[in-house]
Amino acid sequence: GTMSGSGPEAPQPGDTAEDRLEEAEQDWAAAKAFYDNLVSKRPRPPKPQHAITVAVSSRALFDLVEERRIYEEQGVEKYVEYQQDNENVILKPGPAFYFVKALMHVNARLLELYPDDEERFDIVLMTNNHAQVGVRLINSINHYGLTIERFCMTGGKSPIDYLKAYLTNLYLSADSEKVQEAIEAGIASATMFSANKDVAYSDTQLRVAFDGDAVLFSDESEQIVKEQGLDRFFEHEKLNENKPLAQGPLKGFLEDLGKLQKKFYAKNERLDCPIRTYLVTARSAASSGARVLKTLRSWGLEIDEALFLAGAPKGPILVKIRPHIFFDDQMFHIEGAQKLGTIAAHVPYGVAQKYHKSA
Repeated sequence: GTMSGSGPEAPQPGDTAEDRLEEAEQDWAAAKAFYDNLVSKRPRPPKPQHAITVAVSSRALFDLVEERRIYEEQGVEKYVEYQQDNENVILKPGPAFYFVKALMHVNARLLELYPDDEERFDIVLMTNNHAQVGVRLINSINHYGLTIERFCMTGGKSPIDYLKAYLTNLYLSADSEKVQEAIEAGIASATMFSANKDVAYSDTQLRVAFDGDAVLFSDESEQIVKEQGLDRFFEHEKLNENKPLAQGPLKGFLEDLGKLQKKFYAKNERLDCPIRTYLVTARSAASSGARVLKTLRSWGLEIDEALFLAGAPKGPILVKIRPHIFFDDQMFHIEGAQKLGTIAAHVPYGVAQKYHKSA
């Protein structure tokens, strides 16, 4: 979450990044002083500088398929009217719902071990919904007991600047254009897809599965496969085995998960850690696995399980893992995972997108 965005205006004197950071710090201090005088039993949302901020859109969090249809067929006024008429009808879970529940379980465990620490997940609802729809969203969030204190309802405006303001570590949306915009702005982001089957997810352990190339790593290797074929790729990976791969868009989120895992390990909770990470890659271990593992090692990152499938489909393995979310850059793998009941998130990054668009 070290994104700092500034508008196109030329910087004014006293408008450097440091000045802005200092002003922000003063703002936080003033707000905190005000709230500290108010007594509350609820844990405060952490400061974005300390938190791992996960921004979720309303269509990722809840099932709004029917509402979306009304919006597209009858326009925004009818849509808002429908939402207001139904504001006491609780929305059903959407694709990111169980992931958010699992984040909250991790938070609860962290608060037990580190009651005064702010390094935990902060879930922000980032929606281009209109404020009038807010009551229904709030009713649904409270019904499920989700801890989502911060809402940005942008009324149709792009959320990118708000994502930057909250130092967002991960943005999940059902809108692929917004996700593309976020990725281009350097924010880890993915488009959520519902599973086609109902699967039971662990409610005591957050499970996150990542594809390797163009997700944790850059798309350098995929470019070679596409342009020069598989054999040339194997040669290239052997030659460069000791040269770490460049980072991909979700490396930072794996790092965030690793930081939290270490907090559990520090309290001797390794065997009972509520976070588990998986690498699920189409690479073959023998011919192109070493570089991946050495890259992770050079980053100081541990992954709990690494699964090298050598081109076999990912769906059947994912069924066994049952991740709350699986990140991949290729729609082909997303669809395969979805069919078998895995909630998948598409990362629109790298060379696969160019080929996907022209296909």
